[in-house]
Amino acid sequence: MTKKVKKELPVILVTNDDSIGAPGIKALVEAVMDLGRVVVVAPDKPQSGMGHAITIGHPLRLQKVHFTDGVEAYTCNGTPVDCVKLAVDKILHRKPDICLSGINHGANHSINVIYSGTMSAAMEAAIESIPSAGFSLLDYSMEANFTAAKIYVRKITEQLLKRKLSKHLLFNVNIPALDATLIKGIKVCRQAYAKYEEDFIERTDPHGRKYYWLTGDFVNFDKGKDTDVWALNNNYVSLVPITFDLTDYQLKQQLETNWQL
Repeated sequence: MTKKVKKELPVILVTNDDSIGAPGIKALVEAVMDLGRVVVVAPDKPQSGMGHAITIGHPLRLQKVHFTDGVEAYTCNGTPVDCVKLAVDKILHRKPDICLSGINHGANHSINVIYSGTMSAAMEAAIESIPSAGFSLLDYSMEANFTAAKIYVRKITEQLLKRKLSKHLLFNVNIPALDATLIKGIKVCRQAYAKYEEDFIERTDPHGRKYYWLTGDFVNFDKGKDTDVWALNNNYVSLVPITFDLTDYQLKQQLETNWQL
């Protein structure tokens, strides 16, 4: 009689930059918790805009917390990247099968991917040979409706789990803040050339000292119809494959060919 081997559940690491108390990470876990063993390691406070920062100036701490039944969860006093590093080394003691970051409150399209703690957490996982995806909903409100976002998080996660993937795979996924019936589907895109035209508002505190608030307007310089900004403006979920290799290969070839170095 052949003994049946119980199939081991895939391990799904979940993190974010909005903190473990944010509604977005709860929605992400709800979308995928039956697809594997979900382990949450997230910052204990909001870490938006931290980019790929790591903590080197003070001790890092992990605390086990109750998140939801059936899900192992920890808070970390460090950055989103710290969370991924500690999860792999001190909690899982192995690499998870995939890492999911989000669901971020607000857009992470175009240039935002550079500043985003959400995407940096996913990128750190990809650097560590863990296929990863970062998810963002174009709604900054803590009362945002994640119903449609959960549908697309699950669709993409199911694809990540069923296919043989590049170990450095990294997706940046942005979801319009629309009812699911109004979203046209998923469009694979490139990152738009768009940025914030920034300004600093100067003010004076009660002690007469100057301080500054960063403000700015988002400007899209890219009129292509294959970009993430175009897709989102036209009611699609945008999916951009991202790489952490920042080499400009076209310029590299030109330098090798034309420059006397």
